[in-house]
Amino acid sequence: MAIFVFSTFFALGVWQVQRMYWKQNLIARVNYRIHAPPVAVPAPAQWADITAQKHEYLRVRLQGVLLNQYETFVQATTDLGPGYWVLTPLRQADGSLVLINRGFVSPDRRDPAKRGAPPPQGEVSITGLLRLTEPSGGFLRHNDPQAGRWYSRDVQAIATRHHLAPMAPYFVDEQAAPGAAPVGEMHALPKIWPVAGLTVVSFRDTHLTYAITWFVLALMVLVGAGYVARIERTGLRPKRARPDQLEEPS
Repeated sequence: MAIFVFSTFFALGVWQVQRMYWKQNLIARVNYRIHAPPVAVPAPAQWADITAQKHEYLRVRLQGVLLNQYETFVQATTDLGPGYWVLTPLRQADGSLVLINRGFVSPDRRDPAKRGAPPPQGEVSITGLLRLTEPSGGFLRHNDPQAGRWYSRDVQAIATRHHLAPMAPYFVDEQAAPGAAPVGEMHALPKIWPVAGLTVVSFRDTHLTYAITWFVLALMVLVGAGYVARIERTGLRPKRARPDQLEEPS
């Protein structure tokens, strides 16, 4: 039993070490991508080969016309409080569509007339981070396209709701305009909405702590088993009295 428990704890520790190296490689890869010069978004011929490992958080650029009449609002919580992501399809020169997360608006800024500036018209150039679609919905909340309630950026569902095709299987988080102050440095609410550049790129890395925990437990089992084996080998275990040697109760 001790050998089985020790092997299990040790294997879990090794697995956590492997996960730690995988997470550190992921963090390094993403940090490189988000600071690298932007590249063209994957073309329709490449859509079938898009994967998280190759493309998630890739810094991209694209040009086209925003279809502002198809804005979709996805519930979000940011450093500016609760509100919505504004997702707008962009039609490229080849006719393909890419969903653009133009940024965050507070509930009272959903109306384009209350955003401080009209939506962009004509051809625009956008730089941002490529993100993969988020199907189904949020935690314990499912998207309801017919009612217009969205809890995740489900690209295909949004495209189907607005009868838009062909739509890329990813969306792009638009980056903040050059020179824009970081949200944490804003002393007042922005004058122009939506607020772009709020993508949170953060990965929780606690695998080393878990690995140490499993290895310590394995060591405790090993020490405990050694102690019990020593007692058995040296005969130090207290002898149990035979039933005929027990005192009769008075």
